[in-house]
Formats: sequence, structure tokens, C-alpha cells
Amino acid sequence: MEHTALIVQIESARELLYTIEMKYGNLLHPEVIQQSVVLDGLINQFNQAKQKASVRSCQ
Repeated sequence: MEHTALIVQIESARELLYTIEMKYGNLLHPEVIQQSVVLDGLINQFNQAKQKASVRSCQ
């Protein structure tokens, strides 16, 4: 996936995480944790894509 698209998805997931946390007022609420996992996955995808691009540019 393109870096720009991932960044947009990360920002959307981050905003949703904030909204869910504000709704439940608890970082340990299952929905907050679930959204945090989604956000972590997107960040990991972004970092992996960035790392692959960096390796390609060094070759």
C-alpha cells in the first residue's frame, strides 16, 4: 500500500481511537483496546513499507 494512503488510514484510526476513549473514558475498555490494536497494525505496516523502501534505495 502507498505511504500516503497508510498515513491517511493511520490518522483516521488515531482519531477513532481518541473518540472511542473519550466515549468510554477508560483506556482498558475492550473497544479502546481493539482500536489500539488496529492502529498498531497500521503503524507496523507503515514502518515495514518504509523499511523496504529504504533497503531498495540502498541497492
